[in-house]
Amino acid sequence: MTGPPLPEADLPVPSYAGPVQTRRFRRIKTGLLLASLAACLGVTLLGAVSTGLLSMLGGLSGAAMNPGLRDDGFMSGMYGGMQLATYNFILFFITVPAAWLALGLSIGRLPYRGIVRRIPYVRWGSIWGAILVGSTTGLFGLIGGVMSGLGALLSGSMIGAIAGAGCGLLFHAIVKPANQLSDVDVNVF
Repeated sequence: MTGPPLPEADLPVPSYAGPVQTRRFRRIKTGLLLASLAACLGVTLLGAVSTGLLSMLGGLSGAAMNPGLRDDGFMSGMYGGMQLATYNFILFFITVPAAWLALGLSIGRLPYRGIVRRIPYVRWGSIWGAILVGSTTGLFGLIGGVMSGLGALLSGSMIGAIAGAGCGLLFHAIVKPANQLSDVDVNVF
């Protein structure tokens, strides 16, 4: 009497074959470190540039002379979110490990899944950048009220998404998963 067939994973390995080895990728940790440092610096620079642009647009539109335009909770929240993003580099000892962890659990795993195209790296870097920066700025923006929190969430998410997309590109350029997956190991002994 025979039992049910064994699943493919439970079949014995033939004597001429060795166990399947997991693929090791080089430069993953280096790519994550450099991408998280670039995220921290990128968020700071984007925050400074966008704060300056919003101030300039406010001055050109007459918001500096009209207090009714200045006191809008949403616009002040956007401005506050951009200023908070500017201070990202000062808190590098918190932001770099947080970015390293988020990128490591998202785009750091993509090479092991055989994903070699650039688009998923950019997409997931952008998503996690928007989540990290947007949630932080939105949370602090809630101090000024709900509309201020929404403005800070929007501006922080936009800044984080742009910086995260750049980090995804940087990580993909450093790791080069397509080249590493196509390398053939020809060890005979």
